[in-house]
Amino acid sequence: MLFLDLIAKKRDGGRHTPGELAFVARGAAKGLVPDYQLSAWLMAVLCRGMDEPETVELTRAMAASGETLGLGALKRPKADKHSTGGVG
Repeated sequence: MLFLDLIAKKRDGGRHTPGELAFVARGAAKGLVPDYQLSAWLMAVLCRGMDEPETVELTRAMAASGETLGLGALKRPKADKHSTGGVG
C-alpha cells in the first residue's frame, strides 16, 4: 500500500477501509510517513471529510497504535483525559 494512493483517494472523495486507516495511524505513530505526506492527507480529510465509520475506525487504529492500560479489574467508574499539548 502506498501512502500517496491514500492521499489521492481521500482527495477525490473516497472512503478509507479499516485497513487503510490502520496503515495511516501506524505510519504516523512510527514515523514511517513523511510529514509532508501526512500533512497532505490531513488537508484532504479537512476538505473532503470523513464519515462516522471512518472516524470510528481511525480512532480505534490510533488507540491500538500505542500502549493501553487494562482497567477491566477496576470496579469503579473510569475516565480518560487527553491533551494536545496546549495547541487546542
